[in-house]
Amino acid sequence: MKPVIGVTGPNRGGSAAWLCARFAVWWAGGRPVHITPARPLTAEALDGLIIGGGADVAPELYGEEPATPSMRSLRRSSRTLPRFLATLLLFPLLWVLRRLLSTKRSMGGDIDRDALEQQLLHTALERGLPVLGICRGAQLLNVVCGGTLHQDLSAFYAEAPNLWTIWPQKSVRITPDSRLATALNRTYCHVNSLHRQAIRTPAANLQAVAHEDNGVVQAIEDPRAACIIGVQWHPEYLPQKREQRALFRYLVTTAGAA
Repeated sequence: MKPVIGVTGPNRGGSAAWLCARFAVWWAGGRPVHITPARPLTAEALDGLIIGGGADVAPELYGEEPATPSMRSLRRSSRTLPRFLATLLLFPLLWVLRRLLSTKRSMGGDIDRDALEQQLLHTALERGLPVLGICRGAQLLNVVCGGTLHQDLSAFYAEAPNLWTIWPQKSVRITPDSRLATALNRTYCHVNSLHRQAIRTPAANLQAVAHEDNGVVQAIEDPRAACIIGVQWHPEYLPQKREQRALFRYLVTTAGAA
């Protein structure tokens, strides 16, 4: 029997993220199941859980008022000329795909999804299920466990813009001997960047185990658990990278062993 891995998403949009995550879980040897507010499923039916990316986590969940992000925090860039030209040429297609397949239902977040995923996370953590949080999922994992988020990252990108790209252009350093380093089999990698917010204070039971050079947290994990990991990037969009495929394999293998 293949381990059943739940993959969360919004009611509307998110098709690209679901299809990519579905393929990644299948390739890793698991059986992916799509979970949305309109098609809920309890964690008791799962062997592992992926909380996907999407709309910003409601700041009320970690005791803050909504902030208006500055334009500087939303600047986008391609680091090299070939990638810039490729992005420019593909812009019409990318714009259409983002409109049709976006997981961000609105700037105000997704209340129904917040409620569903909080419930799933609480039950999964209580049962000791392997968990992988992706982008928003990593942030929500941190909030559910008692941590906080940066709503505006502009202070971290005063000298260089915050990249917004599915290409693996952002450099990330990973703590040696962490679960994440074991899963990826490396302590340094390049990842994509599709986030406007990030983890500020890790929850008491979680540790920040990957950072950008400017200090922005790129991954968290529970060192006491076999696999409770959150990454700020989108590994499902990087199937060409061996270490990113290995992250899903680590989740599925841990789920199967449990």
